[in-house]
Amino acid sequence: MKTFMAKKEDQKRCWYILNAEGKILGRLASQAANILRGKTKPEFTPHVDTGDHIIIINAEKIQLTGEKLQQKQYYRHSGYPGGLKATPAHKMIIEKPELIIKKAIKGMLPKNKLGRQIFKKLRVYTGPNHRHEAQMPQKLN
Repeated sequence: MKTFMAKKEDQKRCWYILNAEGKILGRLASQAANILRGKTKPEFTPHVDTGDHIIIINAEKIQLTGEKLQQKQYYRHSGYPGGLKATPAHKMIIEKPELIIKKAIKGMLPKNKLGRQIFKKLRVYTGPNHRHEAQMPQKLN
C-alpha cells in the first residue's frame, strides 16, 4: 500500500466567509487556521499547502473572554534600542480590530515558508462588506 501525497498543482481552492460577530477570538482563530492549513480535507499533507481561502468579516465585533480586554497587551518593536511598544487589547480593538485576528491566526500556523504562504490566503475586514464577491465565497457557521 502506498502513502498518498498531495501535490500543489492538484489542489482545488474554495473560498469561505467567517462572520466574527459575537465569536470568541481563540475559537474563531483555530477554526480559520485549520481551514487555511487544509486540515479539514481528507487529502491533508503536512508539507503541502492544501488549504482554502478565508474571508473574515465584522472583525470589530470579536469577543475576548475574562479580563483579556483590559489585561492583554500587543507588542511590536521598532528595531532600535528601547523601541518596544505595547498596546492594550481594548485600544487595539477600536483602532485595528483586523490586526488582532490576524495575529491570533498567524500564531497558530507553522513558523516557516509554508506558514507565510498559507497566511496570504487570509483576508480580514471590519464591517460586513468585502471585495471578493467574484470568487463566490460560501458562508461557514
